[in-house]
Amino acid sequence: MLTQRTQVKRIVDRTVVDLKRPLVDHSNRRPGLTLRQRELKENEQNPNKPESRAQWSLRHFEVGRPLGKGKSGRVYLAREKRTRYIVALKVLFKKELKIRKEQEQLRREVEIQSHLRHPNILRLYGYFHDEKRVYLILEYAAKGELYKELQKLGRFEEHIAAKYIAQMVKALMYLHSKGVIHRDIKPENLLLGTNGELKIGDFGWSVHNPSSRRQTICGTIDYLPPEMIENQAYDEKVDLWSLGVLCYEFLVGEPPFEDANVQHTYRRIAKVDLHIPDHVSPRASDLIRKLLRYTPQDRIPLADILKHPWIMENTP
Repeated sequence: MLTQRTQVKRIVDRTVVDLKRPLVDHSNRRPGLTLRQRELKENEQNPNKPESRAQWSLRHFEVGRPLGKGKSGRVYLAREKRTRYIVALKVLFKKELKIRKEQEQLRREVEIQSHLRHPNILRLYGYFHDEKRVYLILEYAAKGELYKELQKLGRFEEHIAAKYIAQMVKALMYLHSKGVIHRDIKPENLLLGTNGELKIGDFGWSVHNPSSRRQTICGTIDYLPPEMIENQAYDEKVDLWSLGVLCYEFLVGEPPFEDANVQHTYRRIAKVDLHIPDHVSPRASDLIRKLLRYTPQDRIPLADILKHPWIMENTP
């Protein structure tokens, strides 16, 4: 159930969609209304419309260039034909989902993400499926993957990192208020919207269980908290630890406990063997250390992060 920080296997099926004509990205041209809002508006104007978009299919979309790829499929730029609204269409192969035993994980992801409404969380508008594939209709994040931006720059300047961390905090506060634990915070799961705002874009390991502590080990090795690797029960405070790892990686360019030997990584996490480079400012270091605490109850609460001096001096 653990994932590595290596490139995932490529699964390419060029017959999935019609790529005969490329799409132009018009995501900035018609702001204001979401795909669902436009749908409702048109329903009001045309109450006798013969079909309901509760029953989406591939014929409702023009599908263009690939935006990314993953272990079970690909993501494409797409446009809903009638409203001409730009979306991202995530195409997952049922065979791969079955081989990887990820059907239940996908059901949970859809159930959780489809009910979330926050500016720093990617919208899931709907889904449909055919004999071979499952299609998720997602909000299009125009500026792409945050991880690629981090790779290109090596590390972020502190005012940029602080802005992203503040946005992550607001998204996590919203999730936790809904009883949702994300469990897989990392740069690869973050996207950038039209205005450069951060958006959590993957809920594959998220879980909704507000009333009990959990013991499932999941996520990415470098981001696992001590309570997970020691098979202890855990709660939403696992996301605080991962936020600390994320902050460190934003400022340094690599996770704090990364090691070529997985067992060494585990030991470093369990000991909180943390070394912060000198180029990281004292205030940023202070926040990282307050998040990367062995005992979950000792980690700084989300609301207090927004009041932390490093966040306040670097964000409006």
